[in-house]
Amino acid sequence: MSTVETAETTIAETTIYDRRESEVRSYCRNFPVSFARAEGATLTDADGNTYIDFLAGCSSLNYGHNDPDMKAALIAHLEGNGLAHALDLHTEEKAAFLTAFEHHILHPRGMEHRVMMTGPTGTNAVEAALKLARKVTGRRNVIAFTNGFHGMTLGALALTGNGGKRGGAGVPLPDVTHMPFENSMGDLDTLEHLDAMLSNPSSGIDAPAAFIVELVQGEGGLNAASCEWAQGLERLARKHGALFIVDDIQAGIGRTGSFFSFDHMGIEPDMVTLAKSLSGFGLPFACALIRPEHDIWKPAEHNGTFRGNSHAFVTARVALEKFWADDDLRNEVALKSQVLEERLSQIGNRIGGATLKGRGMMRGIDLGDGALAGRICAECFRRGLIIETSGAHDEVVKVLAPLTIPMKQFRKGLDILDAAVEACVPFAMAAE
Repeated sequence: MSTVETAETTIAETTIYDRRESEVRSYCRNFPVSFARAEGATLTDADGNTYIDFLAGCSSLNYGHNDPDMKAALIAHLEGNGLAHALDLHTEEKAAFLTAFEHHILHPRGMEHRVMMTGPTGTNAVEAALKLARKVTGRRNVIAFTNGFHGMTLGALALTGNGGKRGGAGVPLPDVTHMPFENSMGDLDTLEHLDAMLSNPSSGIDAPAAFIVELVQGEGGLNAASCEWAQGLERLARKHGALFIVDDIQAGIGRTGSFFSFDHMGIEPDMVTLAKSLSGFGLPFACALIRPEHDIWKPAEHNGTFRGNSHAFVTARVALEKFWADDDLRNEVALKSQVLEERLSQIGNRIGGATLKGRGMMRGIDLGDGALAGRICAECFRRGLIIETSGAHDEVVKVLAPLTIPMKQFRKGLDILDAAVEACVPFAMAAE
């Protein structure tokens, strides 16, 4: 193919989106190239340009792109005519995943939770958890928190705080009470406030079926709950007869340092929702973990055509055996988390009013200015780094690098971020 033909092909590949794809598309607007290949933490576009990936499928690729062991297992499964779709039938692949999950994740934590295969995305897991909490308690109201994000289907969207997302519903989003997350209201003791509201029969708040919370708010600006607040929240849920649900869809699967974001926090959720990196390979896979006493479903009372992705079972099992059989990944994440905290602190200290947010490898810099954060991310892209924003006003530059990114490449990505900040806010550098 000639150079001219290559250019024409590239143009055709990009204009087709404007001509045929819905206006709802978003990430591609910030990264307007056609991506062709990916390996580890590197993305390559159709013209051969490479980019360091600090987005990682919005934490769906915690182990990076195309892990060779997962890829080999998936190819072997395909070549052996393994089932691609099995509803909730028994299969060798499902049994192998459940056995690995029980051995490497549940048993070491003393968790007796059942695994409920839901539809393929995180919002499906949240919808299932909401439905079950209401069935168990006989109540309708659910307590969610400011800046929380739980999904885009109507039940999960009702829990979500973001006004722009909620505005797309087109209908009322009932049966949810939004309460302030930790440190979201200045000096207000948010647990004391929540307890007072639920204890007052004239507060206007119906008795809740559940509390649902992200312990690090991914889309809401990387607000991280403390152990004390998380423990207090669980106590309040128990006191008021509500189930305690942790949404670990973005913060789980190693992102904050261990498999669950609540490991070592001294809490025991009634339900946990998982998705994103659960498959390990970017394949659709979501589930809800349920305490056995709450697993009161009747057969087929909740289902989904694509519950239990057989291909995802294969790669998820490999991920568990490769990364969670020992402490190597945890130790690696701990080291990178320290590097990330130090570098982001250094960068943030040169910008007036900037603050460090998040925990583990789920970190960012809150600039208090969405326009500035957007300019920095655009400059990063121009220099070869894929990175995005989060927060109520898109004011947080959020680092979601693959957990397995080589340290040299990780530092290079942080160098690009540093240079982009310097290019976008030179006045802050001069002030120092």
